[in-house]
Amino acid sequence: MTELSELEQASLDEIPHPSLPEGSNIYGSTKVFPDYKAENGETYFTLVHGIAHESSVSFVAILQATRALRKGFESAIYFYGPGSLNCLATRGFPTTGNSAFPGEHNINNSLKTFIAEGGKVFCCRFGLSLHGAREEDLIEGVIPTHPLDVQDALIHYARKGAIINSTYMF
Repeated sequence: MTELSELEQASLDEIPHPSLPEGSNIYGSTKVFPDYKAENGETYFTLVHGIAHESSVSFVAILQATRALRKGFESAIYFYGPGSLNCLATRGFPTTGNSAFPGEHNINNSLKTFIAEGGKVFCCRFGLSLHGAREEDLIEGVIPTHPLDVQDALIHYARKGAIINSTYMF
């Protein structure tokens, strides 16, 4: 064990740790809004323009789309621009599939789950090309799309009356 100075030990001892034992509630659990489920034919559409692992934007959008799917909504996610990088199956170090850090494959695994449970994932080919990513590097089941499809997909889902969640990161 590292030897501590008197002042270092005094600083550590000022506040007991852990201040609360594991499992302690520090937040209430009251849900304010009803737990809505999809009504017949309802759709949930997510647009993602966020870079994988640069913030939680992309990952949270996938989790929300999955939750909508599990609530009975027809659910689809459209990755475009730098968001296209979220769809790469080639993530990993030192080889694909190996996580160089905990959570490196959270996005990959969540997209695979989303697709396996019936969600649709679209990925803009132009977004891939901007970053030198290849179409054959996409996660299995991801549908490659033309750059002009971004706007038409939005129109398509809006005309279906979809709830649209648009996430954007510069």
